[in-house]
Amino acid sequence: MNDLGEFVQSRATERPDTGPARLLGSSAGRAVLVVAVLLATLVGAGGLAIAGGTTARPAELAAGAVTGAAAPSAERPEGCVAPDRRLDLYAVELPKDPVTNQVRLGYGLTPQTASYPGPTMEMIEGECLAITLHNQVPVATLEALRTDAAHPLGVSLHVHGVKYTQMSDGTTHNGSFVPPGGSRTYVWYAKPRTATSQGTAGYWWYHDHVVGGPHGTQGLRSGLFGGLVVRRQGDVRPDRTYVTAFGDRQTINLRRSAEADTCDPVNPVPGPTCIVAKKGERVEFIVIGLGDDMHTFHVHGHSWADTRTGMVEGGNKALIDNTPVIDNKTLGPGDTFGVQFIAGDSVGPGHWMLHCHMQFHSDLGMSTWMHVLDENGQMPPHGGGHAPTPPASGSPAPAGAHANHR
Repeated sequence: MNDLGEFVQSRATERPDTGPARLLGSSAGRAVLVVAVLLATLVGAGGLAIAGGTTARPAELAAGAVTGAAAPSAERPEGCVAPDRRLDLYAVELPKDPVTNQVRLGYGLTPQTASYPGPTMEMIEGECLAITLHNQVPVATLEALRTDAAHPLGVSLHVHGVKYTQMSDGTTHNGSFVPPGGSRTYVWYAKPRTATSQGTAGYWWYHDHVVGGPHGTQGLRSGLFGGLVVRRQGDVRPDRTYVTAFGDRQTINLRRSAEADTCDPVNPVPGPTCIVAKKGERVEFIVIGLGDDMHTFHVHGHSWADTRTGMVEGGNKALIDNTPVIDNKTLGPGDTFGVQFIAGDSVGPGHWMLHCHMQFHSDLGMSTWMHVLDENGQMPPHGGGHAPTPPASGSPAPAGAHANHR
């Protein structure tokens, strides 16, 4: 068995189906979590054995994620009595794109693990999260990306889906950004569903809203974005989570063609350029629409229920009959949605294409592969000349893997 197979097998009994993460909606659950954090001290690099990224999750905080002396917090949104968790996030410059030579920036739980996409954030409804963003992007780089000499230099953190005050909005008009060398704490609240509120459970994203101009266009194009999932208590937890951001220049996670799939055929390391799962595992995708174009998200051999969790729950026949099961979904700029399915369900191990079904987009390289390993964790043989391409020398590695640690 290779390293990935051993990792999968060793983690099979460690899924957090119970415990503090399931209880965050209650004050007792939050207290348990806070105590656990204080005693123990994600997102690491990505999600499944990741190289340089992380998934920031309620019950699985990386060492150093909790800080004793964070920067002053922004106002707390209504319902957030006090943060249940605190973590640090760093914005840094990464090696330039090996193909286009474009500037690349990334978020990371540490400067060394910064990546694009950034660490996948995970919250439970009822949880309040304080994130201190540290701006370590060089002044010269921010100046080069600026489109207006009068625009202030800085980076920010703007989030979709959850609740925050304008002091955590991450825009220039209210001053909620971070100047070079500075830090700022943003507060997010995953509001639960009530009789008068739909709640915040779902698949969202976060991104810069300042670099280059007031809309953060250059920050997005450079790599300052990441995924966020908000779960409800009792939600089925996936074995692996990946972020796939479909953007301009026909890219997936700012890469295309050979650069979009660099899985090692012997010892694949999950990440934004290596989507891999063992047959029978529940796989989750956070799908993000970047830039200006329309796309579609399609995975060969797999389908899902078009619901918040990718599943149809309960025994209501009318509801079940009216829930679409699909394998291709439209994605517009700024859109996000989530997908969950069982890897290899009825189709077995193999190399399954994941791509945009706007034909000229896929023809130009907006395509990658989901590799489903066999029961022993072994990579199936490649056929038809579709073997993954190793990363080019000097490229930013499969930095920032984003599958969940299990």
